[in-house]
Amino acid sequence: MKKHILTLTFVGIALTAFSQAPQEVDTRHYDIVEAVSADRIENDIRTLAGFGTRNTFSDTVSNTRGIGAARRWIKAEFDKISEECGGCLEVFYQKDFVTKEGNSRVPKDAWVVNVVAIQKGTDYPNNHVLMSGDIDSRASNTMDYETDAPGANDNASGMAGTIEAARVLSKYKFKNSIVYVGLSGEEQGLFGGAGLAEYAKENEWNIIGILNNDMIGNIEGVDGVIDNRTFRIFSEPVPPTETERERTMRRYYGGEVDGISRQLARYVHKQTQTYMPEMNPMMIYRLDRFGRGGHHRPFNDLGFAGIRIMEAHENYNRQHQDIRVEDGIEYGDVVEGVNFDYAKKLTAVNAISLAGLAWAPPAPQNVGIGGVVAPSAILAWDEVDNDNIVGYKIYWRLTTSPTWDNFRYVGKVNEHTLEGIVIDNYYFGVSAVDKNGNESVVVFPDRVIR
Repeated sequence: MKKHILTLTFVGIALTAFSQAPQEVDTRHYDIVEAVSADRIENDIRTLAGFGTRNTFSDTVSNTRGIGAARRWIKAEFDKISEECGGCLEVFYQKDFVTKEGNSRVPKDAWVVNVVAIQKGTDYPNNHVLMSGDIDSRASNTMDYETDAPGANDNASGMAGTIEAARVLSKYKFKNSIVYVGLSGEEQGLFGGAGLAEYAKENEWNIIGILNNDMIGNIEGVDGVIDNRTFRIFSEPVPPTETERERTMRRYYGGEVDGISRQLARYVHKQTQTYMPEMNPMMIYRLDRFGRGGHHRPFNDLGFAGIRIMEAHENYNRQHQDIRVEDGIEYGDVVEGVNFDYAKKLTAVNAISLAGLAWAPPAPQNVGIGGVVAPSAILAWDEVDNDNIVGYKIYWRLTTSPTWDNFRYVGKVNEHTLEGIVIDNYYFGVSAVDKNGNESVVVFPDRVIR
């Protein structure tokens, strides 16, 4: 019988690339996934919802009700975690004063107080990867700071997930620092995120990225869809701080969807597919939901990488609503609307992403690309003198693909030519790899070489 052989050049290249560098996994990530507890998350959500309201301008004196009681409890939890890991967390309040003048959502002058816990890295303590949840909640009227607003899903779920990630990851040591933070003032205008972003800038933090978690516990959408596996990753295409030169370069060399926040989103997507393949990460090419905002935005505004992780199917009857029954419909963000197993899954997504980034070696710098009018693409970068780096990976994808689909491991070099790959048809990037398979985020070229 005659045999038919079909040769596909591009597929052959891709398969060759994968055969040369089979994907490695760091088995510690599987342990991290298993260590996340739905029961602990449930207990924390119930505790936070039990403060009645966590409106930013609610009671700060009571130990049982209001934003003050909530943030003191959160700090106590971080302190407890730190005690259990031998003082591995630096826990403190970071605060800014906001006034009602010029702020339509501020009913009175008050302190906006964030709770911060830093797990210092062993090698690069000034490199920070952040996970945030929001402390505050709101009723139908955001100016009403007395009505009950338990905020079980929005956003006790994200805050509980952040605390649980700290419990799990505090058992490990990382090269880069991890910051677990409860942010306040989200509902009034993202005040907490803006304050911490400015604090990070003033203290010259090198921020690898912030994973903002806002509503990670609902699986039943107002549209009737029930889905406990899909979640959304929001990211903006390029930083708002880009220069005129960078905008001009994009016209000629591409990169409209390859800013640092988009690369962070792709990183979380890849970590999920590698270590939690049962989940369905859904990348949304938008800063946030249509016309709305989240606490990663103030970080983006200052040029830091930041994304929002959240449920795929929202239930608007449970968001920003006074607790009531109206025309047979139950309104209110109460504990009964939270799926704790789903919150556990999204917490695990965050934990493995934080761990991967915190274990990863420094990303390549000064990445350049060349190959104009040539049957090849050339990538070059500044090699980092670092014992943790065993080599680099060059990634490429079709310009219409949302993910890095092909790669070639090229060893510990600072330049490589991809023969037979026409530069005009693909986008390219470079990451650094350690011996355990952990990688930095992919870096998109920002200069043109020969």
